[in-house]
Amino acid sequence: MFYKNTAVELSINLGDPTGMIEYKLLDILLAILYFIVIMSWATWIRQKNILHKPEYAYFSWALIAKLFGAIGVCMIYTLYYSGGDTTLYFESSKVMLRLAEQDMGMFLDVFFGERNAVHYSYFTNDTGWPNYYHDGHSFFVVKLMTVVTLIGGQSFISTALVLAFISFAGVWRLYQVLHEYYPDIRKHLAISVLFIPSVVFWGSGILKDTITFSCVGWYTYSFYYLMIRRRIRPSYVTQFILSSVLLIAIKPYIFFAILPGSMIWFAGTFSSRIQSTGMRLLFTPSLAIAGLFLGYIILENMQDQLGVYKFESILEKAVVSQRDQKQEYYGGNSFDIGDFDANIPSMLSVSHKGVFAGLFRPSLLDVRNIVMFMSALENTYLLILAFFLLLRLKFFGFFRFILKDPMLLFCVLFALFFAFSIGLSTSNFGTLVRLKIPCIPFFVSALFILRYYYEKASGTKLGV
Repeated sequence: MFYKNTAVELSINLGDPTGMIEYKLLDILLAILYFIVIMSWATWIRQKNILHKPEYAYFSWALIAKLFGAIGVCMIYTLYYSGGDTTLYFESSKVMLRLAEQDMGMFLDVFFGERNAVHYSYFTNDTGWPNYYHDGHSFFVVKLMTVVTLIGGQSFISTALVLAFISFAGVWRLYQVLHEYYPDIRKHLAISVLFIPSVVFWGSGILKDTITFSCVGWYTYSFYYLMIRRRIRPSYVTQFILSSVLLIAIKPYIFFAILPGSMIWFAGTFSSRIQSTGMRLLFTPSLAIAGLFLGYIILENMQDQLGVYKFESILEKAVVSQRDQKQEYYGGNSFDIGDFDANIPSMLSVSHKGVFAGLFRPSLLDVRNIVMFMSALENTYLLILAFFLLLRLKFFGFFRFILKDPMLLFCVLFALFFAFSIGLSTSNFGTLVRLKIPCIPFFVSALFILRYYYEKASGTKLGV
């Protein structure tokens, strides 16, 4: 760190033609201003709603946690990792803005047009060259970040704060849905959705995961009001379509994981309204199958848009990715669930290991650095809680509670589908810690809901 023209400047060479990440005094002052403005708004929102909506007791604290998570990601990627996805997304968005300053027509061609050699030739030494141009899903994030970076004054930390603020809306909507279902455990649900350290941290910076986690929240919220509460409003339709499109554009496998569970959630809720027990038992399996079939039809009709994320391609990509991340050049920061081939029977043979890894690893035995240690502490608690619930509820009691509550079933199915997908395709702990964040709030919420049901039925506290 050195001083130059009254500016505090920290430069980290990313090995990237776009330049350096710099913290100047103006950037720090701008970040402080953004922080004050955002928190002033949060305080006003809380005071406006707290009397009629008790869940807003956590609003300001949750947003503070989100903002500090964003700052933390900025710090760790510049001071600890010396660059990475966060810095590359930011620098690439600045390249896009320099292109806009140079020629707005060219910028619009790149922003809205196809990725091709002609559009790539618009970038020069003056603008720099964006990263991820070869990857449509990642470059889509670059384009989104171009807008956020402009709002953030092209300052690294301020841009991260703006993204955290925007993405917080989806996370808060998810909490509101769960709170509406289970108001008696609002504190525990606040912990599971708003305050889990790894989720707050990795779900707040300039990363794909920040955007997709927010989209999962918006998807759940809009699906709930459209399909469960049956409130057909333009705002809910827009939220549902936009969140689905963004998930498919950035990380289609998250959409694959959430769609089956949401279809069964709808089917279970619909069947619960049937008064006759016999008719309910008859129609529930049929509705569940129909929901899954509808999800399958939706995915089949999307094949042309999914490209490398077609079902067959996903199986092959999972095998290649899992094998690659076990190689020595990852520095031993990896795990092995066993070899499998690109077919369903082979993958199912290691599914239990994949789900366990997606939910409970890294463990304390896997720790190699401080980041893994923090995640391992969380995972240890979740493993203990899940074990005690299985022990107290016994196997059949565990599933009896899940099957009688469609919302709880949705949380469990999404968490399991998602954990299976990332546990199968990811063998690197550093990647795993980041990728698992969308499913962790659902899984932890499901555990807290099960504990609530157990304590309510037995009249005893679980003590975990």
